[in-house]
Formats: sequence, structure tokens, C-alpha cells
Amino acid sequence: MSAYFIPVFFLIILIFSLIKKVKPYDAFTNGAKSAVPFVVSIFPYLISIFVLTELFEMSGLSDFFSDLLAPVFNILGIPKELTKLVLIKPFSGSGALAILSEIFTKYGVDSYLARCACVIYGSSETVFYIAAVYFAGAKTKKLLTPIVISLVASFASCVFACFICLIL
Repeated sequence: MSAYFIPVFFLIILIFSLIKKVKPYDAFTNGAKSAVPFVVSIFPYLISIFVLTELFEMSGLSDFFSDLLAPVFNILGIPKELTKLVLIKPFSGSGALAILSEIFTKYGVDSYLARCACVIYGSSETVFYIAAVYFAGAKTKKLLTPIVISLVASFASCVFACFICLIL
């Protein structure tokens, strides 16, 4: 059933565009053409996020902050082994995926830590990447408030994820 979703959706769009007398190919190419300047405008923001994420990891700051915050995270129910995942996830989805893979290898995929790590990975977001993409296209450059709110919500989801995995 799901294999037919994309072709059916494509046909619905094609029929709708013919009914509305819109040339679908021209509309697609115009949309793609208008997307190029947007991609060019967000490119510096994305590069800065990627470079800063790599610097955070390679400089040892992620290990330092993991060790520093582990006792606080432990009080909130987040195991020490997951602090690095919680810290990296707002910066890099691929970095967090690498940490998730390490947790699977070290503790097993059916362990409490692996379950928590999966839920943390799925319930939190790469806040800085999303902010870079969103604010590159937005007129306002007031980043602090939405980023702080996003980080607090992401951290709350991590705490709640560990709590849910504990009781299940």
C-alpha cells in the first residue's frame, strides 16, 4: 500500500495542476530557480555550524562538559553515559548518531542505556542547525530567545525520555 503513495500523490498533484491550468514543469523549475538564492544565503550559516561542531568535539570541550555536567544530569535521571549524546545532539545529528552507534556497540541495543539513547535521539533536535537554516531566511536576527527556548525544550525531552524508559 505504501509503495503506491508517492505515485498516487504525484498523479493527484498533476491532475490538480491541470484543473487549475498551471504548467507543472514550469512551476517546478520556477520553484527550483527561486530556491537557489536561498541555498546560497544559508550556506555560510551551515558551514559555521559544521565547523563549530567539529571544533567542539575535537577540542575536547564535549568531553569536559560531559564530565562537568554528568552529576547534574544524573540527578535529573540522565545516566552519565548519555551526557555526551545530550550535549552533541543540539549541534549535530550525524555526531549524535555516531555516539548512538557507540552506545549500541558498548552496551547492547536492548539495554536501558540504548533505549534511552534512542528516545533522546528521536525526541530532541539539532537546534543550532535548524536555527541557522531558519534565521538565514528570516528578516529578524534575534536568535537568543528562540534558541534558549529550543534548548530548554530539547533538554526537557531528554529528561522525560529517560524517565519513560525507566518506567517501561
